[in-house]
Amino acid sequence: MPVPRCGVRCVTAVCSGAATRRAAVLLGRRCSTDQGVVRVRFAPSPTGFLHLGGLRTALYNYIFAKKYGGSFILRLEDTDQSRLVPGAADSIEDMLEWAAVPPDESPRQGGPLGPYLQSQRLDLYRQTAQQLVHSGHAYYCFCSSQRLELLKKEAFKRGETPRYDNRCRHLREQQVEEKLAQGSPHVIRFRLETGVEPFQDIVFGWTHHEVAQVEGDPVVMKADGFPTYHLANIVDDHHMKISHVLRGSEWLISTSKHLLMYRALGWRPPTFGHLPLLMNKDGAKLSKRQGDIFIQSFQKKGVLPEALLDITTNCGSGFSTNRMGRRIDELISEFSPSKITTHSALLDLEKLPEFNRIHLQRRIEDEEQCRLLIRELQELIRLAFTQHIHDKEVLEEDYIRRVLHFRKGQKSRLRPHPCSGSSLLFTTSVPKEAGGHCGQTDRHCY
Repeated sequence: MPVPRCGVRCVTAVCSGAATRRAAVLLGRRCSTDQGVVRVRFAPSPTGFLHLGGLRTALYNYIFAKKYGGSFILRLEDTDQSRLVPGAADSIEDMLEWAAVPPDESPRQGGPLGPYLQSQRLDLYRQTAQQLVHSGHAYYCFCSSQRLELLKKEAFKRGETPRYDNRCRHLREQQVEEKLAQGSPHVIRFRLETGVEPFQDIVFGWTHHEVAQVEGDPVVMKADGFPTYHLANIVDDHHMKISHVLRGSEWLISTSKHLLMYRALGWRPPTFGHLPLLMNKDGAKLSKRQGDIFIQSFQKKGVLPEALLDITTNCGSGFSTNRMGRRIDELISEFSPSKITTHSALLDLEKLPEFNRIHLQRRIEDEEQCRLLIRELQELIRLAFTQHIHDKEVLEEDYIRRVLHFRKGQKSRLRPHPCSGSSLLFTTSVPKEAGGHCGQTDRHCY
């Protein structure tokens, strides 16, 4: 599908009525910037490793970009320095590449609008925060952590949600200058105002939240000179020319706050779409504490990346069909943003072996994919089982191909194991006449 030069004009040729209006929301907000070029981003924090929920968000952004001829950007939001996990930043990009959803621009790939690590963009955030202060949309706050903790405890005693009481927004200019001259520790807070305009979300439709009525003024620049998420993400989305923000629905309530910041800065916001959450099959929240939801653990268990992509989209919405066995090119062709629903996606990982079996069979039946699979197996055997190899035939391409085709459709994973009799053993039954080398008829040494 060609990139629309102006979403409203281009989509009206194929849509009508409500469908036209919805399509206009999807692609029609960027006609005055970059000729309507679609740019989306996945912006995780490297405070942990990539898990299924994150992969699903990245996947929807990737599919959206490829569907409309745009770019998929990976940006790492590493401003919470105290919670960074060593190796997580590299691992996130590694796992995206392994899963076949590689970013077009990223810390590793580079790009025209980097850097793509927020910790390398601090001057830009400071300049923007100062711009907000000078325009009267933000102010210096000198409240101590002890006072803020006391406010929180008093709110809990009254059965209320804790919120900042906006005390420092009422300081006189002279008081502020004196405290700054004294070097008093401070943060910068954004001044929330009433009168939030509704916005049309791709998934949830028209919505808005009067954040000034339920929240205190939020911190946008911390005392350590690092921005909070609320400032950094809108600054980066603006300067990286992000056209559409597709993120989890947990951020829906914050969007009105972000739109107030866009308005204060005089910037045009992107189009927002909030994706329903990925949940366990019982409706419970998918937790990072579940060790088996991290992508690295699936990789180590021999799960194919296309099986993970398939199962995380099969349990959700946004596609014209809901069948097993779809590869990434099929997901892209069948994707339709208008089909994304607000219902949570219930993930049943007990079905993953079946998804993996289907995709393993498709790999074996595809000549090019089968050849790549054979090379992977050859390398795995050489690295892990050298001391068990007594018959070099097990490493020959034709031999491995015969075994793969004999067992296709029956195995969900390929995990060779040492065989006490000779070489390597597949953990499935294969008769001796298929090429076994152990002299056994009920299992196949490989």
